[in-house]
Amino acid sequence: MQPCPRGPLALDFPPISLETSCTPLAQAVEQAFAADGVLSRAEPGFRPRPGQTEMALAVARTITHGGVLVAEAGTGVGKTFSYLVPALLSGERVLLSTATKALQDQLYGRDLPRLVQALGRPVRTALLKGRSSYLCLHRLEQARQDGAAHDGSVAQALARIELWAQSTRSGDLAELPGLDERSAAIALATSTRDNCLGSQCPRFRQCHVNQARREALAADLVVINHHLFFADQAVRESGMAELLPTVRVVVFDEAHQLNETGVLFQGIQLGTGQLLDFTRDLLATGLGQARGMADWQGLSAQLEHAARDLRLLGGRAAPGARLPWTEEAPQGLAAVAWQAALGQVAQACAQALQSLDVVRDMAPDFVRLQARAAALSASLERFAGPCAEAAVRWVDVGLQLRLVEAPLDIAQSMRALLQGPALEGGAGGAVPGPVADVPRAWIFTSATLGDEPSLRWFTGACGLEGAEVLRVESPFDYAAQAALYIPRGLPPPSDPGHSLELAQWVGDAAARLGGRTLVLTTTLKALRLMGDALQARFAGSADIEVLVQGLGPKRRLMDRFRAGGGCILVASATFWEGFDVPGDALQMVVIDKLPFPPPGDPLVQARSQRLQQAGRSPFKDYALPEAAVALKQGAGRLIRHESDTGVLVIGDTRLLTMGYGKRLLKVLPPMRRLQTEQEFGEALQALTRTSTTDHPCP
Repeated sequence: MQPCPRGPLALDFPPISLETSCTPLAQAVEQAFAADGVLSRAEPGFRPRPGQTEMALAVARTITHGGVLVAEAGTGVGKTFSYLVPALLSGERVLLSTATKALQDQLYGRDLPRLVQALGRPVRTALLKGRSSYLCLHRLEQARQDGAAHDGSVAQALARIELWAQSTRSGDLAELPGLDERSAAIALATSTRDNCLGSQCPRFRQCHVNQARREALAADLVVINHHLFFADQAVRESGMAELLPTVRVVVFDEAHQLNETGVLFQGIQLGTGQLLDFTRDLLATGLGQARGMADWQGLSAQLEHAARDLRLLGGRAAPGARLPWTEEAPQGLAAVAWQAALGQVAQACAQALQSLDVVRDMAPDFVRLQARAAALSASLERFAGPCAEAAVRWVDVGLQLRLVEAPLDIAQSMRALLQGPALEGGAGGAVPGPVADVPRAWIFTSATLGDEPSLRWFTGACGLEGAEVLRVESPFDYAAQAALYIPRGLPPPSDPGHSLELAQWVGDAAARLGGRTLVLTTTLKALRLMGDALQARFAGSADIEVLVQGLGPKRRLMDRFRAGGGCILVASATFWEGFDVPGDALQMVVIDKLPFPPPGDPLVQARSQRLQQAGRSPFKDYALPEAAVALKQGAGRLIRHESDTGVLVIGDTRLLTMGYGKRLLKVLPPMRRLQTEQEFGEALQALTRTSTTDHPCP
């Protein structure tokens, strides 16, 4: 936890009383953002931005009076300071949720300490992640007994974790330098909700997860992530479920990800990987603590074979596919074989449950295994019946087969949460105590929340129809800093040769620019095609290095690209947002095609069908807004600072030929338009290198 030191820059603001008007907090916030305010003295390069102050005052008003604020703040506004400053000055307990663990680390390790010291408030802050982010000492002690631990790379990673375990205080694996986030050793050294022994664990007193939760419960401001928020809301276990009723202010940053994160946690899931994890734990615990009390090898082998047979049924589908499941079996799978495979898994779980009932009193591990077997059986029974009303069911195909049933959005659950019944404290979400008459303050913010003034794309899916909406434009001079170019000679995206021709075009442009190019693809197939083509072209080049997502840890790829020196990074999915490269290391962003949601996706189909039944247009009211938000996110990778310059290239001529192209072009920053290849070439020549080390604080 980080206590707040009082330094020479501390402001002597009076305590903010919620019994008075909002004036004290508003005045304190306005003073902090003034040209001669505390931020200008504490942050090198800080300068007042009207949009940043406007958003900060809106946040202060919401904190003071309660209610819901939805704030879209364009790139460069400095939204992080806009919500952190009023939150820290308010004297309230605050829960801050962001999209990823990486953003959590940035907020907690960089932004918060600077502001806490600058504002001089005695604020205690804490960082809380899901249990799989923390070292489990009990699991680490057992890890060497696992067969996977004998693999060379896994054994090496485990040795590093064991050495680090002797000195770490937090147990947060993000603090272990060089640990590959894809390493199988992480699963061996961490716990999950399924296999955690809780208070029965022999290392419970030293548990890093419980230590983090204790610090969170004692803190004034806690940084979590959306996954943890929804996971804990789903099970109401200790941690978040205890924390939320004690705070009056909740802030969601990167809120555009809330709906997609929430739907997965508010349904049910069952994966073959989950079954195999249970099988391994059953075998290891049975042989280690109750050898001879049951046929542990036979039980585990039966369940393992049943799980693998279930996985093989989806073997013909492409990895990453989502198979709609509206009938007895998922699309493309034989109903008889599917039901038989589920039955075999259910039978194996039932037999394991029966054997565990005999030995459950021998050790806490067996109690937990029995609970896991019961939960697996309950999920299997649920999937054996019909899909719930207002939900959609599908099967994810990947390294494992994952059965999913989820609601279409989080609107209903969020309405219940905001209105109070799901929270302790009575009607309206009010908190008992001296401020019981002031409802909770809920702040939702992101750089991209929709393509229309009402931000209906976000507020509708999240049940925030009555929220105050604020849109703050970016302060960047896009017309001077950036240009947009749509190559006219490329084949349409539906053409099988589109990716390879675009890769050839990108190679020519990047060679002239000296690398400094980020290619964002909308599909994994395009990622592979373009990545392979560009790697082949620049193989052996001393000037340009081609990096491809998936061929190395994500963090290493990001660090290498940011270091500059002439790189092309071909990426998809998570690189579309949250990837910042200010300066000259990135001066061209290429988006391969318009990011419409995949029409064959079961969730997309179900949402489209619901709109159609309501008399609305699935394309205009769903597909187009989804594409607009994603396009805006991808384009936002180019300009991250006032001194950045660059070119955005979109390799999709539908922007020029289709009627909806104008709507999508309007969501992009107001860059100058390049009409010809000659103008594009001149823009490349005009790009100059700028400093990547001296950036004023936003």
